[in-house]
Amino acid sequence: TSALELNDVPKKLLVIGGGYIGLELSTVYASLGSEVTVVEMLPGILPGADRDLVAVLEKRIKTKLKNIYTETKVVKLTNNGDSVTVKLEGAKVTEAEQTFDKVLISIGRRPVTEGLGLENTNVKTNERGFVVVDNQLKTNDENISAIGDIVGNPMLAHKASAEGKTAVEAILGHKTVFEPNAIPAVVFTDPEIAWSGLTETEAKEKGIKVEIAKFPWAASGRATTLDRNDGLTKLIIEPETERILGVAIVGVGAGDMIAEGTLAIEMGAVVKDLEFTIHPHPTLSETLMFAAELFYGHATDMYRPKRK
Repeated sequence: TSALELNDVPKKLLVIGGGYIGLELSTVYASLGSEVTVVEMLPGILPGADRDLVAVLEKRIKTKLKNIYTETKVVKLTNNGDSVTVKLEGAKVTEAEQTFDKVLISIGRRPVTEGLGLENTNVKTNERGFVVVDNQLKTNDENISAIGDIVGNPMLAHKASAEGKTAVEAILGHKTVFEPNAIPAVVFTDPEIAWSGLTETEAKEKGIKVEIAKFPWAASGRATTLDRNDGLTKLIIEPETERILGVAIVGVGAGDMIAEGTLAIEMGAVVKDLEFTIHPHPTLSETLMFAAELFYGHATDMYRPKRK
């Protein structure tokens, strides 16, 4: 939060960590006029996100930022009072020692459960310090419920809000549980990246067999009128049932569009449900319908052979 409380905009800013928070704040400060450099220790920015989505973001964000150094470590920080000298270590670094006005560290989050007096209750925490709850958000102490970031991933405001509603209903004695089939995540960069449900990366890691339908925004009339064809809409599909397991979008307004994908997953929709849902034209939302049409080879905006 201190990154949002600066008295002025730093001329040169180093962001340590190429995750979603680091990239969102990089986007903000670059838009305000800062010369921003991002350092990420892993091979790519947004670790864990599907690489085809990240590639679209990376292509554009590189034009906004000074440098993005991946597979790079910060080995030394020297506070000069009005500036910070940083020593970088990585094959892609052109200048090992650089000076910045400010350094923003964004390399993970941890729960602040110490000092709450939990030792005086029956509340249990796990090895990482997160509060342990059941599917009604009840802790091991019958008089205490917990919601939000303190109970673990995903640490998202809309997840916390939904948990809060479930917790209150449970406290009132209603039969309710918090068991969503999908929780949408949005990276508020330019372009935005959003996904919900199973990702292609997760499917590969877990050995889950899926089929993929991708609709590039280069074939979207609305994206063309916005001069923002740098987008992609993707469906992750269960081959046997054609049920939609995941939806991923990169492009302008992806965060608004992902809600429809989340609804499709939550209701157990199959690809034909999305294909036969008439979408307004010309809009970006119809790229979801186009992706479904493309899966069957029915798309009129982009050719793909029909499924046999």
